Amino acid sequence: MKVNQFPDRIIEIENEEYLYFGGTAYLGLPTHPEFQKLLIKNILQWGTAYGSSRSANIQLTAYENGERFLANYIKADAALTLSSGMLAGKLVIEAVTPQTDCFFHFPDTHTAIKAVNSLPFFIGNELNPRLLDTTVEKITILTDAVPSFHVEPINLSILNSIPSNKEITLVIDESHSLGILGTNGCGIFSNIDLPNIKRKIMLSSLGKAFGLTGGVIASDSEFINQMAAHDTFVSSAGMNAAFVQTMADASVIYLQQHQKLKDNLKYIEAHLIKNKVVRFDPDYPLLYPEIEGINEIFTANKIIVTNFKYTTDTKDLNRIVITANHKKEDLDKIIHILNQNQF
Repeated sequence: MKVNQFPDRIIEIENEEYLYFGGTAYLGLPTHPEFQKLLIKNILQWGTAYGSSRSANIQLTAYENGERFLANYIKADAALTLSSGMLAGKLVIEAVTPQTDCFFHFPDTHTAIKAVNSLPFFIGNELNPRLLDTTVEKITILTDAVPSFHVEPINLSILNSIPSNKEITLVIDESHSLGILGTNGCGIFSNIDLPNIKRKIMLSSLGKAFGLTGGVIASDSEFINQMAAHDTFVSSAGMNAAFVQTMADASVIYLQQHQKLKDNLKYIEAHLIKNKVVRFDPDYPLLYPEIEGINEIFTANKIIVTNFKYTTDTKDLNRIVITANHKKEDLDKIIHILNQNQF
């Protein structure tokens, strides 16, 4: 399906209007009028692109402003912006590889944080025995904050089962939790407080809930300073300066939109009939219906949801995305369909 404008809550396909429950604009920012005004103002000040290295002799204060905002928002010591979440992930993997004896990854970890020769964290339903042996080594554990096809954050308490002879670095991709989970949408990074984690590193796309093309890495100040001096970072252009400044300027809008999203999720919780064929958690804006023929039913009712093959070795992904921009009448329509077809 091809459309000729941003797919917000209503999209037009072949001259017909459909309700749209797809995409990743969880906070509804790409079409938010005040957010757009801030961005336009910053483009007029900072231009449409800035291709110089962040390490050059001219330093744009937009980066300092935006990264200070992100560090405070995420509740991290420091943060660094990059041109994409994918680059953020690749840079982190590059940086930790020389300091890592063995990588382990949770199931369904995003491509952005995949490492060569990484071992599965689980074998069957049990911890990989390699995690429990007596070898003294530095290990890095890779995971998404909310794995694909899930509606709850990853449970990291199992890391407490790993013996103290393993020095743990945790790398967590928050592309689908930043702006959504945690206090005011701060994500889950600040709540990870396990005694056997030596260092935790968070990275995320900013093109999802935050509504701006770019990526972020957040961690302790020592690691972020290391990232800023890394060859890959030094030799690449930064995130659009106007976008970075807009994040700092839009702090109130982020809070307002997060509250609207929470209100929409509470409304769904109050009216959706609980049933195992629709995976839903009231703190998370994705629903996964496992109802035969549901896409045809949605289409017949002028509703479009996300549907595609996520990876070559997974089933088709049917995902209902709730945003801050959806109205109660939109929610009523999709709730009614789900309640009618669950049984």
